[in-house]
Amino acid sequence: MKTVTVTNLDHPQTSPIEAHLCTSFFCHLRGLMFRASLAPGKGLLLVQKKDDKLNAAIHMMFMRFDICVVWVNQAYQVVDVQHAHRWGLAFVPRAPASYVLELNTVHMNDFHVGDNVNFE
Repeated sequence: MKTVTVTNLDHPQTSPIEAHLCTSFFCHLRGLMFRASLAPGKGLLLVQKKDDKLNAAIHMMFMRFDICVVWVNQAYQVVDVQHAHRWGLAFVPRAPASYVLELNTVHMNDFHVGDNVNFE
């Protein structure tokens, strides 16, 4: 699976985040379900074709741990950050997004609404 490096251009982290790129329907469907954990500095980047609230929504069914979710629009700006609790039915961004970045909860304060991010 292809990985991308995620950096916050407005609030640089001490080390960039390595995220698996997820573009297929089945990858989106599975997400992080059934995994035992997610290490700090690692993540999953779900890619949508266009900015949208409904298609960028996630569920936390069958999750064993909470995650930090960062929604990013096509302009590479953070539009929402939420703490998603395991077994939660739905988490929807406040604004339309094309990218859904799922991270360990230690990254909750690394991203803020309005931050510019880069995916390499």
